[in-house]
Amino acid sequence: MTPITLTWKDTLQEDIEESWAHEIDIFEGQMFLTGDGKLSEKVFAESRLRRGVYGQRYDNGQRHDGFESQKLAFPSERVKGPDTYWDAPGMVRIKIPYGGLNPEQLDVIAQLSDEYSDSILHVTTRQDIQLHFVHIEDTPDLMRRLAAVGITTREACGNSVRNVTCCQLSGVCRTEAFDATPYADALTWFLLGHDDVQDFGRKFKIAFSGCEQEACGLVMMHDMGFLAQVRTVDGKPQRGFRVYVGGGLGTVPHQAKVLSEFTAEDEILPQAQAVARVFARLGEKKNRNRARIKFLVADLGIEEFRRLVEEERKILPYDDRWTAFLSTLPHYKETPSRAPAHLNGVARSAEFNNWYETNVYQQRQEGYAVVTVNLPLGDMTTRQSFQLADIARKYVGDNIRATVEQNIVLRWVPLADLPNLYADLKAIGLGAPGAGTIVDITSCPGTDTCKLGIASSRGLAGELLTGLTAKSASLPDAIKGLKIKISGCFNSCGQHHVADIGFFGNSRRSGNHKVPHFQVVLGGRWRENAGSYGLAVGAVPSKNVPQVVDAVTNRYVADRERGESFQDWIGRIGKKEARALLEPFMGLPVFELQPEFFSDWGDPRVFSLGDIGIGECAGEVVSLFSFEIAQAESEAWDAQLVLEKKSFVEAEEKAYRSMISAARALVKTQFLDVGDDPNRIVDEFKSRFYDTQLFFDPFVKGKFAHYLLDRHDQTNPKQDADAAHRLIEESLLFIEAVHACESKTSNTVLIEI
Repeated sequence: MTPITLTWKDTLQEDIEESWAHEIDIFEGQMFLTGDGKLSEKVFAESRLRRGVYGQRYDNGQRHDGFESQKLAFPSERVKGPDTYWDAPGMVRIKIPYGGLNPEQLDVIAQLSDEYSDSILHVTTRQDIQLHFVHIEDTPDLMRRLAAVGITTREACGNSVRNVTCCQLSGVCRTEAFDATPYADALTWFLLGHDDVQDFGRKFKIAFSGCEQEACGLVMMHDMGFLAQVRTVDGKPQRGFRVYVGGGLGTVPHQAKVLSEFTAEDEILPQAQAVARVFARLGEKKNRNRARIKFLVADLGIEEFRRLVEEERKILPYDDRWTAFLSTLPHYKETPSRAPAHLNGVARSAEFNNWYETNVYQQRQEGYAVVTVNLPLGDMTTRQSFQLADIARKYVGDNIRATVEQNIVLRWVPLADLPNLYADLKAIGLGAPGAGTIVDITSCPGTDTCKLGIASSRGLAGELLTGLTAKSASLPDAIKGLKIKISGCFNSCGQHHVADIGFFGNSRRSGNHKVPHFQVVLGGRWRENAGSYGLAVGAVPSKNVPQVVDAVTNRYVADRERGESFQDWIGRIGKKEARALLEPFMGLPVFELQPEFFSDWGDPRVFSLGDIGIGECAGEVVSLFSFEIAQAESEAWDAQLVLEKKSFVEAEEKAYRSMISAARALVKTQFLDVGDDPNRIVDEFKSRFYDTQLFFDPFVKGKFAHYLLDRHDQTNPKQDADAAHRLIEESLLFIEAVHACESKTSNTVLIEI
C-alpha cells in the first residue's frame, strides 16, 4: 500500500485564514504557469514582488556578518522557467506590522530560515525580517507556514503599501501622546490587499510616531506619516494625528509636508484611502524615477494635493472598517508575563553596567524596562533566534518588537530580572552593549545581495564596527551618541540622509580600473522624526572611510562649543570647511602603487560593478488589468490541478471563481469600486460589457459571456466530473474573451473614480 504524503497545504489547511490560503494558492498557480512559459515573466515578477519574493545578486559571494553558512551556493534544478531568476535562489521579505512578534512566530521564522534559507534572519529598517537564498519553488509552503501563525509576506515588496512601521517604544514611552500601535495595526490590515492600493507606480511607505522630539517613527521621511496628537474638543480630550505626506529619501530626499494639522482617530483610515486613490490616479507610471508620491506632492503643491484628497474623501464609498477598530481600543493592552520588580540591592558587574547604560530604557510603567538586543548588521543566526524566543518566553512573553535600527527589543522586562537577562543574552552572543550609539551602525545589504549595490555597505559597516568597538571605552561622550548609516548605492535604504555621518556607495575610475568609493553625507538629524537631511560633502575611496570617520569625529570633539550638537556644528562650519576635512582622503590611488584600494571590504577580487543591474525593489509598472487577470488565470489553473485529484466540487467552484475574477478585472478598467461581491461584479459586467455588446465577438455574439452568466444564475449547479471539466474549459475561453475585450476597449473606456 502506497503511503500518503501530506503536503504543508494539507497539514495547515485548518490553521490558515481562508482568504490568505486562496491568495497563496493563486501565487503558486502563477509560479507554475510562469515556469511552463504560460504566464508573462513581467506579470509574475510584479506578482511575486507583491508576495515579498525578490531576486538577488550573486557576483559577490561574500557575507559580512561573521556568520558561517553551508547554504550559500545551491542553484536550483527543480524549477525551470524563461528567466534566470528561476535558476538561483532569491530573497523573501516577511512583513512584521510595527515590528510586533511573539516567540511562536520567531520560532517559525527561524525554522523557515533553517530549512529554506542560509540560516540567517536579517532585520530591516522597516521592521521586516528577510530570508536570503530561498528557492522560488519553496516560497508557497514558506508563506503557508507563516500564515498559520498570523504572518504574511503580501505587499512586502513591489508597487504597494510596504510594512507600516511604528516606534518600538509605543505604549511604554515616557514622552508619547498616546500609544500609536493599535492605529498602525488597524491601517496595516485595512490597506493590505485593498483595491485602492493595487495601481501604484511605485512603493508607498507609512509610519506612526507617538511624540515629536524623538526619532520614533521617522514620519518626516515617509510617503505618509502619522504623528500622535491630543486636542481638547468641547472640554474633552480627543485623539488624532498630524498627518504628513510626500516625504522620502532615495536619490532625491524630500521633507514631508503637513497634509492635516489634526485628523481625528476615526478619519485616519478613510484619509489614507483617499491619499492612495489620488496617488494611484495621478502619480507617475512611466518614469519610475519620478513615480514616488513625493514628486506628485512637489509638482502639485501641498495646497492642491490637500484639496484633491479632501475632494476624494467626499466621494469614497462608505466602509464600516473605517471605525470598527475604535471599539477595540479600550481593550487593547500588552500583558507583562512577570510582575514588576526593582533592581534595589542587586549586585551589578562593570560589564553589566556598561550594557545597562546603552541597552536599557526605563518604561513609564513602574518597575519595567525595554531591553534592546543589539544585532550586528541586523543579523542573527537561526540558533540565536530559537534561543532568543526562549529567553522572551522566560522574561517578557509575547512582547517582542523589531526596530527600524535593525535590532530587537524585549518589552516589559522587570528591572530585577535585568542581570539574569543580560547573562542569558551574553551566553548566546547577543549581549553586546552600545545600542543606539555610534557602534550601532545601520547598513543596507549592499553588494552582498542587492542588484543595485555599488559598494560593500555591509563590509564597510563591519570594518567600522570592529574599529569603533575596540576603542569604545575611550570614545569621548560627545561622539558616543552619533549615528552612522550606510547605503550601498544612492537609494538610501540604509537611511544615510538622516545620519550624523552617512555614506552611500559609488565608484570612480583610476586609469583602467574602478575604485569603490563612498559619498560622505554629514549632519542629518535622526531625532525629531528625521527632522532634517544631511549634506553630501564629497566622495572618498572606500578604504579611506575609517580614517574619515576619525578625522570628522576628532575635529568635532576639538571644535564644538559647549552643548553644541553635531548638526549645529556642521551648520556652523559650513559645507566648504566640511569638504576641506575630507580632501586629504579624496585622492584617487594608482593601481600599481596601492592595489589594496581597488578591492572592496571583505572581497579580495579587483573591484568591478559585477552584475549590477535593475533592482527589483519597486518592480516594473504592470497594468492593473494585467495583474488582476493573472489571478484569474491562476485560479483556472488551480481548478485543473484539483480536477486531476478528482475533487470535482472544488474544481467546479474554482473554475466559476476564475470567471468572476476575470470579469472583475475587466469591470475595473471602467469602475474601480466594483468590490468583491460576485452579484455586483456580474451586474456591472452585464451592464457595462454584455448589454453594450462590447464583449460581443461577431462570430459567437456573446456566447462566452453566457459561460459566466449561466453558471452564476444556477442555485444548485451540477458538480460532477463532467460538469467540472466542462466549466473549466468554458472558464478558459471566457478568460481569453476578457483579454480580447480589454484589448479592444482599452483605448476608449473611461475609468470612474
